[in-house]
Amino acid sequence: MRCSQRLRFLIFLILCLFILMLEACGGNETQSISLVTPQKVNGFGPATNHVHSFIAASPTMLLLATHDGTYRSQNAGKTWEQVSGGTGQPMQGLMDYSLTESPLDPQRLYLLTEAAINQPQSIPGLYTSTNQGRTWQLTIPTARFSAGSIFFVVAGNEAPGEVYLYFPDQGATGLKVSLDAGKHFANAGPLPFSNLLGLLALPGAPGRLLAYGDNGIAQSSDGGKHWQGVKGITGGIIDLISAGPGRPLYADGDAGMFLSTDEGETFLNVNTQVAYGALCVSTVSPQTLYGKTGTAIYRSNDGGRSWKALPRIQGNLGNLLVDPRDTQQVYLALSYPTQVYRFERQQAAWISLTPQQ
Repeated sequence: MRCSQRLRFLIFLILCLFILMLEACGGNETQSISLVTPQKVNGFGPATNHVHSFIAASPTMLLLATHDGTYRSQNAGKTWEQVSGGTGQPMQGLMDYSLTESPLDPQRLYLLTEAAINQPQSIPGLYTSTNQGRTWQLTIPTARFSAGSIFFVVAGNEAPGEVYLYFPDQGATGLKVSLDAGKHFANAGPLPFSNLLGLLALPGAPGRLLAYGDNGIAQSSDGGKHWQGVKGITGGIIDLISAGPGRPLYADGDAGMFLSTDEGETFLNVNTQVAYGALCVSTVSPQTLYGKTGTAIYRSNDGGRSWKALPRIQGNLGNLLVDPRDTQQVYLALSYPTQVYRFERQQAAWISLTPQQ
């Protein structure tokens, strides 16, 4: 029910950290400028706002994590409420950049934050929610770690309190795991390669993890204690998604589109001519996939073997999300400014769900 876009987000994160470094070196004048509130252009904030994560916590519950906070809809995008980052809210002055839900508890969410201004009113770190994003609590500050910046957070599949963090600065030893909902972390086992773009905890397969990046895919069957390479993968992998418990896995990378029907033990290259920056898959119809390039959205109805473009939409294409109840309906988030659209198959058109200012 969600699509990752970690490669593009890494570029965003590096840019944001670079800007923060410049502000920190700029003295009081730069600091005062960074505290000026930008003018809103719609209900998602200023023109500079952009999307980092987009998930469906239930068939009608959508959550959008952006540079200027997290927004929540209880009615499939008809109306939105800002639940973090606003004045007096949790994570005020922070950007929300990696959002994940527990596959074992639909109420449990985890969210990574980083400072968006020089002196944020909240503490950067890992936050959690036990009520689908209505309220949030800090579980562990980033300052507690000496490993540098955190790239992503992924909820585990063995217990609702299991959650993983990845620190790219530590390379092959950068994966950490918590069993108490993020209060304490320990090292997972060493990875067979040192650069991850993402981690997939397989639905319905406790302890089974797939880590992917520039060097392919590695698998673990014991919660990350031990790892080994996956057969059938050539080149780097940009995205890896699951259609649900016991259903196909799809990977997109340098060599094209890959399919696995044995929970990631092996993969078969089903299309060498496509390359997408992000994928998402229907959990209702596991053969229905969506892929995104920098300028267009494509759909496959045969498990990635063939693709057809959806109608064009103007703007900076961000995250994709399939409607959990309707395989032919997909949500799309745009950036600069942040906007949300839904594709209506009957009208064959993109319908705006962006709230007015």
